[in-house]
Amino acid sequence: MAVIFQQFNLVNRISALDNVLAGRLGHTPAWRGWLKQFTRQDRLLALDCLNRVGLINKAMQRADTLSGGEQQRVAIARALAQQPDVIIADEPVASLDPKIGSEILDILYNICKKDGVAIICSLHQLQFAQKYADRIVGLANGRLVVDSNTQSFDANLAAQLYGNSGLTEMR
Repeated sequence: MAVIFQQFNLVNRISALDNVLAGRLGHTPAWRGWLKQFTRQDRLLALDCLNRVGLINKAMQRADTLSGGEQQRVAIARALAQQPDVIIADEPVASLDPKIGSEILDILYNICKKDGVAIICSLHQLQFAQKYADRIVGLANGRLVVDSNTQSFDANLAAQLYGNSGLTEMR
């Protein structure tokens, strides 16, 4: 299992590549991680992950010089480098503009479809959930309010989840 955080959680002072290699630490002897002596296979995997998210040309760039969307792509590449069966994405587009947010969700959707990785994604934007999700599960006050396949999710279910404010998102 891998996690993609809302706030990226990258190490700002190291390169995008080194941040992705951090995803390999669970597969690497501790001494290799401490000395940053990753295997050739791990380095190639990390570079492939950066390539998949469109950042191969930024591999050696420090994380703190990347835009928010680029940082989130590095975080996705780090998750991919873990070779997970499941990715939990906690508000992966919350701090991004809608265009970049859609690009990030396109990447996650493609990972899900191409690699067969299950993705559990927390979103507050109904339009994104309806476009990318197979299933919409809504919680309120710690309780399950909505559990629906995307095709059945309608204005009535949105109202159950958000009250009348959900109806404006559905229009």
